[in-house]
Amino acid sequence: MPEQHDPKQAMAPTGGGGAMDLAMNEAESLQSTPGGPAGTGAEAKARSLWSDAWHQLRRNPIFIVSALLIVFLVLIAIWPQLIASGDPLKCDLAKSEEGSAPGHPFGFDTQGCDVYTRTVHGARASITVGVCATVGAALLGSVLGGLAGFFGGWWDALLSRIADIFFGIPIILGGLVLLSVVTSTTVWPVVGFIVLLGWPQISRIARGSVITAKQNDYVQAARALGASNSRMLLRHVTPNAVAPVIVVATIALGTYIALEATLSFLGVGLRPPTVSWGIDISNAAQSIRNAPHMLLWPAGALSITVLAFIMLGDAVRDALDPKLR
Repeated sequence: MPEQHDPKQAMAPTGGGGAMDLAMNEAESLQSTPGGPAGTGAEAKARSLWSDAWHQLRRNPIFIVSALLIVFLVLIAIWPQLIASGDPLKCDLAKSEEGSAPGHPFGFDTQGCDVYTRTVHGARASITVGVCATVGAALLGSVLGGLAGFFGGWWDALLSRIADIFFGIPIILGGLVLLSVVTSTTVWPVVGFIVLLGWPQISRIARGSVITAKQNDYVQAARALGASNSRMLLRHVTPNAVAPVIVVATIALGTYIALEATLSFLGVGLRPPTVSWGIDISNAAQSIRNAPHMLLWPAGALSITVLAFIMLGDAVRDALDPKLR
């Protein structure tokens, strides 16, 4: 019986054509290996913007530290009783401005209230104002700015002029004027004021992102195929324009917390009996020489919280901006 030969091996020694066939065989063998150029490993799969950003964030120590700190702050804002079982409104004038004592590590304020308990409970008001104001400003600014950037024309011109008017209002002076006539002791007047003066910044960012995204080829192709404006805006433009808004909103959250404390310090923000870091800092300013601990702890908690959100925003910005990699 005649010996059978592999056709591929028979073609290998035959001149230029055989060399080409041999190279094709080697390429096939490389593709069949897991570590080859066309391997099916995780590294060979293309990642989207969000998965690539998450991949980078998990390896960023700044993001990890700030995220863990923010999770802790949010946790004690929701359940302050986890680490402070006392009543922040229970005071004893006999202990006015006393220092650290057993069970009261931060001492007492002018009214004899436990500074540790008030510092822990003050996280709720400050973080609530920051989160609610950021969500409100981001939603309002994104919708108005996105529509202006997508449709343009008179709507874009009108929104730009309205935003310029709000940009011209000094935020502290505006707070002193608008909030001085409010008698509510809840957080919502302060949230509404911050949203009122905070949306123009996010609106500018959203407008620019949408203008850039709608000029891409895939949006033009969708328009040529007859896609409606709502479909192009929701399915193609918004997912590719939302990243800068998220970055700005994350950084602005820490700024809004500091703004709430500033307004409360000036007496027009949150008011007693609401427990706030700004209120405690305002009360401690008059006794800073005799009892510096009254100012140290709420001011330190405020600084750490603002710094954590700003660090988180910087890490998210670095991960979502390809130019910074």
